[in-house]
Amino acid sequence: MAEEIINKVNQSGLTQIDLEDLRVAGDRIYIDIKDQLFQGIALREKDFRAFITAQNWSSYQDKHVAVGCSEEAIIPTWAYMLLGVSLTPFAKTLVFGNLQELEKVLFEQALAKINPSDFQDAKIVIKGCSKESVPTEAYIKITQLLQPVAKSLFFGEPFGEFHKRVSSLQNALETAKSMI
Repeated sequence: MAEEIINKVNQSGLTQIDLEDLRVAGDRIYIDIKDQLFQGIALREKDFRAFITAQNWSSYQDKHVAVGCSEEAIIPTWAYMLLGVSLTPFAKTLVFGNLQELEKVLFEQALAKINPSDFQDAKIVIKGCSKESVPTEAYIKITQLLQPVAKSLFFGEPFGEFHKRVSSLQNALETAKSMI
């Protein structure tokens, strides 16, 4: 007679938080002003203002936008302000920096909506192994939010999820071996 399998993870009272679930939906766009540089080193106001005027800024409607320059160049602050004036009516999110900085800001905004008292005395597992990239800063922030109220705080995956992934990987390897 087969022994009944008991899922001890489900009985443990662990609360799992998957930071990937907090990933803000929507397109992310990086506007790199390097192509607006004069001789690749400096921005000329007249040319930049012509660029600003010629753009269809409504194409950034509801997008998450990062603005910056990927080249070492002389970029006056007013250039970023002009981009801000043009993008603010349309962009859902606007940051100075690259796409990684944008992602950090989006996660910070999502984490700010968490009420730590909802996790008072909870045993929490912060899930690892996300399919989508989660900034390391998000893990630090969730730790800062929950450590003061949680009974315990862990990182990883409850065994059941890990076991499913290992089994899937083993099946994929067996299939690959049989094809050779």
